[in-house]
Amino acid sequence: MSIRIINWSSLNKQEKRTALMRPALAESDLLATQVANIINEVKAKGDEALYNFCQRFDGVTLTNLRVNDEQINQAIASLSESRLAAIETAYQQIKRFHQAQQPTDITVETTPGVVCTLKTEAIESVGLYIPAGSAPLPSTALMLGVPAQLAGCHRKVLVSPPDKQGNIAPEVLAAAKLCGIDEIYAVGGAQACAALAYGTDSIAPVNKIFGPGNKYVTEAKTQLSQHVFGFAIDMPAGPSEVLVIADEHANPAFVAADLLSQAEHGPDSQVILLSDSKVLIEQVNHELTKQVSVLSRKAIALEALKQSRLILTENLAQACEVSNLYGPEHLIIQTDNAEQLLSSLRNAGSIFVGAYTPESAGDYASGTNHVLPTYGYSKVVSSLSLADFSRRFTVQQLTREGLANIADCIKELTDAEGLDAHKRAVTIRLEETTA
Repeated sequence: MSIRIINWSSLNKQEKRTALMRPALAESDLLATQVANIINEVKAKGDEALYNFCQRFDGVTLTNLRVNDEQINQAIASLSESRLAAIETAYQQIKRFHQAQQPTDITVETTPGVVCTLKTEAIESVGLYIPAGSAPLPSTALMLGVPAQLAGCHRKVLVSPPDKQGNIAPEVLAAAKLCGIDEIYAVGGAQACAALAYGTDSIAPVNKIFGPGNKYVTEAKTQLSQHVFGFAIDMPAGPSEVLVIADEHANPAFVAADLLSQAEHGPDSQVILLSDSKVLIEQVNHELTKQVSVLSRKAIALEALKQSRLILTENLAQACEVSNLYGPEHLIIQTDNAEQLLSSLRNAGSIFVGAYTPESAGDYASGTNHVLPTYGYSKVVSSLSLADFSRRFTVQQLTREGLANIADCIKELTDAEGLDAHKRAVTIRLEETTA
């Protein structure tokens, strides 16, 4: 396996756009119709539809969707002490970072007698979707569960597809218990999203759903957010991606390992290397061939590498420009004085600085959240944080003096907009004589 090196400076505008194109998302009419049919069936038939889809898609017949306390405790007891310790360590790390994000109300007297406050309250009920495709994802349960717990969401509901025995991975259940999850259901796919949005006899609806998933889950979240009033999703989602900026001093084995850590996520993942050193790029190319051969998910990584890019830039400043154009989910900087590039890098879901900061650290235990915007949305969407589990609203209180102080301004602007009733709501109060 050898990946062609692209010389950025030799490309015209169209070729540059092509070089930074993502793998096409599956947005076919067929997918949209399939997901819409699943949603409509759950909306119409509730639990019956969930049981039928579980049998059809997961290959297991369930008699109860909810995971009870006994099942949770038995699952946790089956785990080794080292596995439980790792989950606990990750939980504490993530909790420590997110705890520091706790908001405080802001009160400002904008003019005498006019007091305005910005308040923050937790979203009342949240749904946490934990994928379970080729491997359990306790890390995602922690990344969603910890901020939901710290925000003080009154009802935290976790859903995850069952395995062939009808169980959710014990690691996921252990993480859920640490995070104080209130309800756990063995249901996945678009049907789980529909249940969280519309509700069924077993699962009451939630206000907002969080978490990654396959193309069916992504499509379901998108459709539901457009059609169910008062229901929201965390962010647009797409295949995983990483971009590495490296110079001649970078360790090519480290760089290749970082690229492969994302390539193994799925065949539609994309990895990009930007470097001003052709020698380094060639060394990384060699390392990719060497390291991919021993991966347990070799076939998946090889497929993803077909979408990869090895791009030679004139200098690191140009590498930063290209990175900003792409707006990666994960951005890794492996250069001398890597911190100096931070001021030039705007668009990324999360940035990993220095040779000893692999993306894997953020995925599991550094403390930052690994739920990040993909597909270029990092230009406008933030990485998941405590703030996403709350809502902000304003409060204002005026005295008669305060209203009088801004009355002329209000009257002038209501006249400009032709809104007489707005104006009258002010003047009627000021015309009132005090006893």
